[in-house]
Amino acid sequence: MQRLKLPLWFPKSISYNYRALHDKTQLENAGPLASVLKSRAVVRFRGPDTVKFLQGLLTNDVRRFGERSSEKSSTLVTPNLSSETIPPMYAALLTPQGRFLYDFVLYGMPRPDEKLNRAGSGPGADPDEPLEVFADVDASALDELVSTLKKYRLRAKVDIENVAEELHCWQRFGAKLSENASSVEEPEAASVGWGAGVDRSGMSASCGEPFGWQWFKDPRLDCLAPLVEADKETDEQNYLLWRLENGVAEGSTEIPTGEAIPLEYNLVALNAISFDKGCYVGQELVARTHHRGVIRKRLLPLKFLNENGEDAEQKVAPGSEVIDRDSDKKVGTVTTQLGCRGLGVLRLDKTFKGSSTLTIRGQDDLKVEAVRPNWWPPEWLQEHQHQSAAA
Repeated sequence: MQRLKLPLWFPKSISYNYRALHDKTQLENAGPLASVLKSRAVVRFRGPDTVKFLQGLLTNDVRRFGERSSEKSSTLVTPNLSSETIPPMYAALLTPQGRFLYDFVLYGMPRPDEKLNRAGSGPGADPDEPLEVFADVDASALDELVSTLKKYRLRAKVDIENVAEELHCWQRFGAKLSENASSVEEPEAASVGWGAGVDRSGMSASCGEPFGWQWFKDPRLDCLAPLVEADKETDEQNYLLWRLENGVAEGSTEIPTGEAIPLEYNLVALNAISFDKGCYVGQELVARTHHRGVIRKRLLPLKFLNENGEDAEQKVAPGSEVIDRDSDKKVGTVTTQLGCRGLGVLRLDKTFKGSSTLTIRGQDDLKVEAVRPNWWPPEWLQEHQHQSAAA
């Protein structure tokens, strides 16, 4: 699959709406699903200074997009498929004070000389064609983001274009997904289709679906699955629900622009930050916070329950305070909500204190259950235990 794709025809979809899948068990049993992400839009960077420009701005090390591909994606010769691909990358742009501005999922396109021409007789037509890097970004902040990037461009030889009308973002998610790339499970499958060229006779059992597409793995977490096209199209609300269940925020609405501290939103474990790359905008605060080794608050999945412990469909507005019912002290804030699920930035020492009962201020009949995601590194739990002992 591609989360980033040219508009293509694909097999008739099986549609699901959010209400039909609001229960997590149903969502998991539905198997692999795909959603077109209207909340994301695509920007193209093109020019000889593309990598240098992005390297000085973003939190991750983007130099690999300027290097020769190193990840094998195919064992077969296919005219329109590079034999090697550059994995996608997650990154963020910060303020000079180290606060979050925008997130990016970056994609490096194969160079012309890294794949055959359409006749299959030699390399691509123009080896000197400028480097291109695509990024899917928050659609609601697209114009502002492009304007901000152009302010930083100065004399750099890089074009920054909004190509949202030409390219779409898709996300595949759900249960029964393989954690292996298609080239590992079935090498022949990886040779089927790249870009606008698709071999519809190709069939692959890889990653839970019988369609042979060129698939990219989500650069953040395995549980978010490969970035693919699938035969079951579902509403984007289901993808939002899946992210809430797994504790992953995305975009400037869920990660407050100019306010959020990247490490509190778990961007390190989501592979968005490199601590070896050198300078970038906002690096000082991020590096200092990281090396200090204590993150007192983190983004967590939340469940909203009634007094009987059942899912409560009450409206909980983003920005609502999560409090300890016994002490009436603030523990954190809800950042995102969908039905009886949400995300919130909470103090770990107060949240996982055994005797505490969390609720929403002004909604005393509502219980809040914070869930520790299973993808969290073990050391985060140790940090929490040390904080509790110190308290």
